[in-house]
Amino acid sequence: MDPGASPESDVLIVGAGLSGIGMACHLAMEHPRFRVALIERRAAMGGTWDLFRYPGVRSDSDMFTFGYGFRPWHALDVMADGPSIRRYVMETAQHYGVDRHIHYGLKVVSSSWSSRERRWTVHVLDEARQEAREFSGRFLIVCTGYYNYDHGHQPRFPGEEQYRGLRLHPQQWPEGLDYRGKRVVIIGSGATAVTLVPAMASEAAHVTMLQRSPSYILSLPRFDTISAVLQRFLPKSLVFRLARRRNIFLTRLIYKAARRWPDKVRAFLIAGVRKHLPAGADMRHFTPDYQPWDQRLCVVPDADLFEAIKSGKASVMTDRIAGFTEQGIRLQSGEELQADIVVTATGLEMQTLGGMTLQVDGEPRVMGELMTYKGVLLQDTPNFGCIFGYTNAPWTLKADLAARYLCRLLDYMEKHGVEAVTPRAPAGERRDETIMGSLTSGYVQRGAPVLPRQGRDVPWRVLNNYERDCEMLLKQPVADAALELARVAAAPPAPSIVVPSR
Repeated sequence: MDPGASPESDVLIVGAGLSGIGMACHLAMEHPRFRVALIERRAAMGGTWDLFRYPGVRSDSDMFTFGYGFRPWHALDVMADGPSIRRYVMETAQHYGVDRHIHYGLKVVSSSWSSRERRWTVHVLDEARQEAREFSGRFLIVCTGYYNYDHGHQPRFPGEEQYRGLRLHPQQWPEGLDYRGKRVVIIGSGATAVTLVPAMASEAAHVTMLQRSPSYILSLPRFDTISAVLQRFLPKSLVFRLARRRNIFLTRLIYKAARRWPDKVRAFLIAGVRKHLPAGADMRHFTPDYQPWDQRLCVVPDADLFEAIKSGKASVMTDRIAGFTEQGIRLQSGEELQADIVVTATGLEMQTLGGMTLQVDGEPRVMGELMTYKGVLLQDTPNFGCIFGYTNAPWTLKADLAARYLCRLLDYMEKHGVEAVTPRAPAGERRDETIMGSLTSGYVQRGAPVLPRQGRDVPWRVLNNYERDCEMLLKQPVADAALELARVAAAPPAPSIVVPSR
């Protein structure tokens, strides 16, 4: 799109990743008359899937539920690699024509709402030209996720300045890094770490996953054999719809079972790991000290992590870091790990709104001090949507629901002459809990101050419940007592004309 153009829009979308492209596609389907603009900081669409380029990068959810509901995933691989997901996002944008409305290379700085004009003004920085620009829109929707794209979480370790090897974070993976024959230590036990280990083990001399505490790991088939068989007898579109419904059901079933029968699910998950490891393996490295779904499960395809361990090319160590040495890492147990490359897969740094500030008529709106309405709108902030995906299911399931709700809301506003919608919460509703709920992951705890708060009850409480969200977002009436509606002002009466008598 013309880099000099800054059009006024009906809807402004910040972010051209999975959520932003999905939102734009829903608008293209439901409101093709609306003028829509997407503001994207990077030089390409894809968001997370354009940023992360480390070896083996892939989805940690099955693609039938991680893909868009309106454009099903097109292949039978259960967990796709990063480049495939990026292509899927790009092809979806092109299919619905939303790629023509993306403005690239623009960092959002601030956004301000004017009640007099009933419009948002978004201030951006063209980073290539170092020029300030403005966009204007009636409705603002932020689809930037919840982490900082500039850098991940980098804890400081004693003695790290004396380390002579290469140290890097997966978020800034250097292109063409040669790790053949190198000793690699990956610090971490989350989704990134369990992906990197098998991906690097085939070429590295040895890969060690160093963790403070284990995570629950579930192995799933890489290929959907059931759907492959069904495609012989049924239309492809029907097979993918069936696979999506099946996997939504199974995802929800595992989560519900984990919350209701945590000990049984814990035993099931650990037994599944034991089945894939050599006899006599030390299960201490695979037995978490928390219950299932207190943190997200790590999913691996075809037990590739365990195959790498069985081959002798990879290992897992549970210990704490005492400090770095010239040649590697010294552990609190006294052991030293020799490493040519240290990968700090130590998590994300939380950030909301892509780092921009919000103002309403000159008054700041701080995400960490406000609640969300139905998990989509922001308390005391007019015509503002913010899309957060699920923490206990594939992200896109909730992103799709939120986009469909926003289309319903915009349709209601258009039909009923509403120019501004503002959620208003009753006094005493806010709780200190964040929208991430009960997750105890390190990145969630670190990022708590910047995340929106939970309310005592719906619509101010984020449910993370697909069935209830479908009812609340897609079926309940749009207008309710919590939404303040500012309607189009009636035109003033025409002045009367007095004709003087002669």
